[in-house]
This record gives sequence, C-alpha cells and structure tokens, in this order.
Amino acid sequence: MKKRVLVIVSGGIAAYKSCDIVRRLQDAGCDVRVCMTADATQFVGPITFEALSHHPVLTNLFDFPESPNPHIMMASWADLCLVCPATADIMAKVASGIADDCASTTVLAFHTPVLFAPAMNVHMWQDAATQANVQLLRERGYGFIMPTSGLLACGDVGEGKLADVPEIVGCVLKVLESKRDLAGKRILVNAGPTHEAIDSVRYIANASSGKMGFSIAEAALDRGAEVVLVAGPCPLPTPEGAERIDVVSAQDMYDACTAAFERCDAAICSAAVADYTPRAKADHKLKKSVEHIESIELVETKDILAELCRTKGTRIVCGFAAETNDLVEYAQAKRERKGADMIVANDVSRSESTFGSDTNHVSLVTAAGVEELPTMPKPQVANAILDRISALLSERA
Repeated sequence: MKKRVLVIVSGGIAAYKSCDIVRRLQDAGCDVRVCMTADATQFVGPITFEALSHHPVLTNLFDFPESPNPHIMMASWADLCLVCPATADIMAKVASGIADDCASTTVLAFHTPVLFAPAMNVHMWQDAATQANVQLLRERGYGFIMPTSGLLACGDVGEGKLADVPEIVGCVLKVLESKRDLAGKRILVNAGPTHEAIDSVRYIANASSGKMGFSIAEAALDRGAEVVLVAGPCPLPTPEGAERIDVVSAQDMYDACTAAFERCDAAICSAAVADYTPRAKADHKLKKSVEHIESIELVETKDILAELCRTKGTRIVCGFAAETNDLVEYAQAKRERKGADMIVANDVSRSESTFGSDTNHVSLVTAAGVEELPTMPKPQVANAILDRISALLSERA
C-alpha cells in the first residue's frame, strides 16, 4: 500500500520548490495531496499542484469537492504531513492553537507525524518569537527539517534558506519507513518517581516528573508497539492507547513491572525509583511536639532493573542512570553489574537534562560502546532510544 503524504504549502518564495518535492515523493511510491494557504497561491497556482498530484487541492474549507470537512478528511487520510515551506506565520498559528484557515486547521487535526521545513528571511528566523515557537513545537513532538545558511531571495545572507529538496524528501521517507518498526511488539515502560511513606501524610521522594518515560511510551505507540506504562505518582495524561498501571511505592512498582514483563518483548526502566524506604510506616501523622523524630531507619528497596535483567532471557532490557558526576563510568558499571542491554545515562546536574526539564542530554551505553546524543526535546530523545531498542529486537528475532 502506498504511503500517503499531505504537503501543506504556505506563502513564501520557496513554494515553487514544493512542486519538485511532490514529484519526488511520487517517484518514491507515495500518494501525495496538497493543501495551500491563500498567500501560497500567489506564488504557485493550485492548478499546478492538481496536475502534479492528480488530486483536488485544498485552498479553503468551504467548497472542497470531496468532503464537507476536508481538514478532518486530510488528517485521517495521510500517514504524514509536510509543511513546506513553513513560514513564521503558520508555525506561530500551530504553536498558539490558532485555526483560522485551511492549512492551520488541518495541521491541528493531525494525529500522525507532522514535519515543518521552515524558510524565511534570516532576521525573521532568528527572531525570539520564531525561535520560541520552534522550541515549543519541538517539545510537543513536531518534527523539523531545519533551514540552511545561504543567499536568500531578499538578498540577505544567513540562516533561513529552505533545506535542500533531496534532504527534505529523505527525511519524509525516513519517518514513513520507521514509524511502524515496533508493530507486533509489547514494550514495558516505567516512569516517574516513587513515594516511600514515613507516616500517613509524609513520604520520601525525588523530583522526577515522568516526562521522559511518558515520551518513550508515546513514541513507542506511534511506532506501532503495544505499551504497558507503569507510572509512579505524576499528573501527566496517559498516552492514547497505552495500558497504564498507576503505583505509589517502589514495592508497588516492582510488583507491577515484574508481572507485566512476563508478557513483554522489552522493558525500558526510566523511572526514578527510590533506593531506600522507611523500615516501618507510622499509622498516623507523627507530631513533632510529641514523637520528636530524630532519625528514620531505612532499608533498601527491591531492584527492579536487576530483576528484569535476571529473567529477561532473549528479551531486551534498558535502564537509566541519573548521575551528577562520572556519568559514563557509572553507567558502564551499572550495565555490566545488572546485565542490561543498554543504559541511558543523563547528567541531572545540568539544567537541560535535570528532573522536570523538557529536554535531555544523554549518552547511550551498550556493549558496543558509548554514543553521546546532543541536547534534544524529550520526544526526540525517546525516538533515539527506541531506534536502538528496535535494532536490538531485530538482532534477537
């Protein structure tokens, strides 16, 4: 079955390059439809894209011949949306949730991958508002094919030039080819902190937000996997399609993970599980004026990662190492000690990769070596991790 791509053309001089992109995607075996903003039609006529795509071109929401709700039809039809060229205007609208034309309305209706290929004047590209919108969109899981530097149509020189057509087409095809690579696999993901009770109202915990684990769960679902998400106390919404098991303590998480792993092909342990828990929990709120708490006796919690590694057989187990120093050395030692297939090491002392941040800077530690990734939004880190998990699963198949 042909992959289906919707190309949204917004109003910039680079719009003419989208004609070549449509043709090259067709040559690669894709079925392509086109949506245009009103400004885009000033650069290239809709009839050109109709002739190239062999489909009616969507230019407004009210007289489309194939559907009374063309934005919903397009979003349901396509496997991927490419916004090319993506102007500052269309990115600002999507980032703000504005749906005031056929293009912005259609993008907001999408539930499959959306890629932006920006093109604009260098000063517009570097403007703080534009960069903030790009960052926000990336954090929300939108993909970007970043512009290059060069001579711009306006005569300025700098960043803002549309990426080369072969690069854009290659990125689209890569996303189309990779997004279902985990179909038929069941992945266990644990996420968030645990709360270890001291008394009926107090507990020991850490600052984990669960964002990384939830990003992994969502990315795995997008790539076709079934996902069992064991979540410690955190308010994040459940990724659509995930089987969520809410837990509180390290013991709860141990029980849920060991039970769920029996029916999974891989486990990704991203939760910040407490290493220690109070030996005894008071059955009432301890009063400072009466009990005079001077110390709390702690005992080690059960090691979830070690237990999953012990029972994994040919299955894949990935752990996380949150460190503040000697990052790689500790991660390598942890992988070897516990028998994990991979450890994702991140330095939580850095502002861009600390608990609760929207980005992460990690190194992937396997038997083959260490791969340091650049700082990226957590959804992109999630896909980088899943690329390695997918490869390991293929090797064991």
